[in-house]
Amino acid sequence: MDTFATAYLAASGRSALATVAFIAVGLALVGGLIYAFRLGFKVRKNEPAPPAPSEQPQRPVDGPVQESSRVREPNEMPRSEDGSRLTPHELNPTGGRDSAEQTPPRWTDGSSGGFGSGGPGAR
Repeated sequence: MDTFATAYLAASGRSALATVAFIAVGLALVGGLIYAFRLGFKVRKNEPAPPAPSEQPQRPVDGPVQESSRVREPNEMPRSEDGSRLTPHELNPTGGRDSAEQTPPRWTDGSSGGFGSGGPGAR
């Protein structure tokens, strides 16, 4: 045998091995996907059914809950005695409190009510 035939047989043996390995990996992937789908169906079958329309939450008889509106004012920022900064646990627990005056503030006449959205805003 000459060297070309020996090299050809060696190359064909390697390509046959690569082909077998490729097919084995493909079969393993297909088997894994089939297993995953079967497991998913099994888990889905064991889950409870969706609720019936009669089991859904119902709106109250007197209608939807109405929104409440209150005027709030911020808590004053406490000052430390020695001038150092305060840590979060030293601050008040809420961001504000109900205002004594419950009428909402209104914009002044001639003002746009926004920053830069309504022209000069002056009369």
